[in-house]
Amino acid sequence: MDVCELSPGYVRAIAPYQPGKPISELERELGLREVIKLASNENPLGPSPRALAAVREALPELARYPDGNGFELKRTLSRKLGVTMDQVVLGNGSNDVLELVARVFLAPGLCAVYSQHAFAVYPLAVQAIGAQGIEVPARDYGHDLEAMLDAIEEHTRLVFIANPNNPTGTLVSPPQLLAFLRRVPPTVVVVLDEAYYEYLPQDMKSHSETWIGEFPNLVVTRTFSKVYGLAALRVGYALASPRVADLMNRLRQPFNVNTLGQVAAVAALEDTEFVAKSVALNRAGMIQITAGLMELDLAFIPSYGNFVCFRVGNADGVYQKLLRKGVIVRPVTSYGLPEHLRVSVGLESENARFLTALREVLAE
Repeated sequence: MDVCELSPGYVRAIAPYQPGKPISELERELGLREVIKLASNENPLGPSPRALAAVREALPELARYPDGNGFELKRTLSRKLGVTMDQVVLGNGSNDVLELVARVFLAPGLCAVYSQHAFAVYPLAVQAIGAQGIEVPARDYGHDLEAMLDAIEEHTRLVFIANPNNPTGTLVSPPQLLAFLRRVPPTVVVVLDEAYYEYLPQDMKSHSETWIGEFPNLVVTRTFSKVYGLAALRVGYALASPRVADLMNRLRQPFNVNTLGQVAAVAALEDTEFVAKSVALNRAGMIQITAGLMELDLAFIPSYGNFVCFRVGNADGVYQKLLRKGVIVRPVTSYGLPEHLRVSVGLESENARFLTALREVLAE
């Protein structure tokens, strides 16, 4: 017998997550120079200067294990967000805390609800535990909260909501979210994934960290990979009631957030000027890209993130042709969007190059 057959069937059935193509891979494959990557929703400005300085200062400590409790980072988050330190769970990216929530509350025979076109990690985290995923059809490419409520049944333990949603960029407003939370049974944990929260206009931010006292079944997840520009260091966190956070921390791997990630995240949280600059750049870039798509008569989904999902005939063919021009975007067929591509907002020059390359490809 093949030893792999001894693995649970639900593990062998998992389709691995497909990340965006790295620049180095495309350069090797096609021998290209000056490749631009607009595939993974990264901050085109890179990390903040304060974060870089903090990393350089911490380099001599690499022989020491990290602070396993992440005291300084938890304290900074606590002060900035108005939560207590025992409400914070640190993760190796927000993917880590999403998986921790699934491991705490799911098991074979239980189920989780999530939307069509939502983040690919949700079904992966659910399936890896042997639980059942219930995918609810999207409404206008976003979450149909009423249908998600209807999908909850006696074995449901989790509901995942990405807000803004990746890859479509859709948003559920704060009043809609509150109304939803008040109708969800208290025995069901709502995971509110806010990876792109910092890009939202002030009047669209939910300030969901203030809701945890009213809803002990709410878990909020955020990341330092997007607006803070620390994707390579893998730092994320969850906010939850102290009792839920305690359960998550029991399953959390020791030293799951490395020293460089911790010190960089603390510095990044204090660099409000860099965050404001990143948000402003994203806003201008979003206008630039969507205006270009309209000129090309291409439909797109209005986005509240740092990316745009647009519809194009023969999406895979267009993707491959853009690669040959040194422009990496993201196919989203695996998200149930075979006619769409997702492009991240880059620097002004990168956005212009993408639009020029797209125009040339469509004219071929």
